[in-house]
Amino acid sequence: MTDNSQARIRRLMLQDAGLYREIRLEALQLSSEAFGSSFEHEGAQPLGYFEEALAKADVFGAFLETDLVGVAGFRTQAGLKQAHKGLLWGMYVRLVARGTGAGKSLVKAVLDHARERVELVQLTVVSDNEAAQRLYRSCGFVAYGHEVHALKQGGRYYDELLMAVALTP
Repeated sequence: MTDNSQARIRRLMLQDAGLYREIRLEALQLSSEAFGSSFEHEGAQPLGYFEEALAKADVFGAFLETDLVGVAGFRTQAGLKQAHKGLLWGMYVRLVARGTGAGKSLVKAVLDHARERVELVQLTVVSDNEAAQRLYRSCGFVAYGHEVHALKQGGRYYDELLMAVALTP
């Protein structure tokens, strides 16, 4: 996939909480197997919950004109011995923007942001999501593990592939 996106990428701010809530709930509804949280839990939360999420982590948005079409979060690991690692989380691109390069632009923005903060970025992806795995590999991520039964929803288990990219030589 080439990066031919016309998407504008920027960090989401507190005033974007309504937009973030909308796309996050869409992600939890349409791709529920890909997230550790659920639509039922987050859908019951007030706007302040999403404001707090934006205040606690670095969440980037992909905009096509004024429409928020994708999001990806970044946070550093807690604890002195793990502070050299970061986590890419909550990645979602709306159907209308898939295949446009918006997803790759989001991942690149997170990695550029992370380079100033950590040496390694990790993520998990549902093992049967080949499109997401291709995207992450195209950005330098490599698989380093496989978690069996990582998530369970509706009586079904989902395995996750653990991936990482080193940002320093």
